[in-house]
Amino acid sequence: MKILHRFLCLALLLAPGLAGAQKTVAATASKATVSANAAATFPAPKPLFRDPIYDGAADPVLIWNTQAKKWWMFYTNRRATDTTATGVTWVHGTRIGIAESGDGGTTWTYRDTANIGYRPDPGYTHWAPDIVEDKDAYYMFLTYVPGTFTDWQHPRVIVQLTSTDLTNWKYVQTMPLVTDKVIDASIFRLPDGTWRLWYNNERDHKSIYYADSPDLRHWTDLGRALNERGEGPKVFRWHEQYWMIIDQWKGMAVYHSDDLLHWQPQPERILELPGQGRDDQAIGGHCDVVVSGSRAFLFYFTHPGRSKASPAPANSIAAKRSVIQVTELEFKDGKLTCYRDKPTFVQLLSPPKK
Repeated sequence: MKILHRFLCLALLLAPGLAGAQKTVAATASKATVSANAAATFPAPKPLFRDPIYDGAADPVLIWNTQAKKWWMFYTNRRATDTTATGVTWVHGTRIGIAESGDGGTTWTYRDTANIGYRPDPGYTHWAPDIVEDKDAYYMFLTYVPGTFTDWQHPRVIVQLTSTDLTNWKYVQTMPLVTDKVIDASIFRLPDGTWRLWYNNERDHKSIYYADSPDLRHWTDLGRALNERGEGPKVFRWHEQYWMIIDQWKGMAVYHSDDLLHWQPQPERILELPGQGRDDQAIGGHCDVVVSGSRAFLFYFTHPGRSKASPAPANSIAAKRSVIQVTELEFKDGKLTCYRDKPTFVQLLSPPKK
């Protein structure tokens, strides 16, 4: 009994220390978890993603899938490997592809194509979506081409769709924009709650136009936003400024604004010079930017076979194929830069709950 009594006393004396040790271990584990979520352990591969069906992934846009708790990437899925295609039919007649990342954007796997409920024409074409979430629903703004064509001289519109699961999409409306030849929507919510949509007006020398809505349903086209040739506008806020990046087919032009109306050009383009990584030796095109915490990641596509140093034969599969790449944006002296050969440790954080 004396031995048992001494053992119990010793256990009581040690209990506070053991509890403290357990708290220390738990706190350390918690910090380790936070650290693991804050930074990737290995750089993103090059290329970041290739479409396994047609090898023609382009025009990426990323969104957090609230239900799956993963990041999803939607992209234009060109038919680069279709050897029977004539003219530019290989960029037509496709559906939007979906890739998925469960590790914060470092690695991606092909999932499927989006089930978009708007296909009124034979050989319909879906291009370059942008997607936002609002009030437990997702909204897609998608370029729709009414067929599969051999040239670029055909109308296209931007249609609005909605979804609750990011997979199945219902038609809402064809956007009431100024012409019948528009592409490449980019949507952003203004500080006062207004939604603004930028797009490329191909009939006005491929200038950037915009439209506003108070509720994502009723839209007013407000005309030209940027009197510059370019497509694939992407608008985002970072470092207390608004930014717009557009694809000028010779690298990406960068603009900044304090009010989302007046845009000042940055002299230097980004992704103009070739990189050295695998499938990254050509100019970068049509991007998405994800601001995650204090960092910003730029997802873009390249045509690996179109490098100036060793271009592939025209109309070959090598010249048509395209891949998705990623780089981290850097802010210095009021300018945006990126170094595509620098290892990119991507870690996209899950958005805060609304």
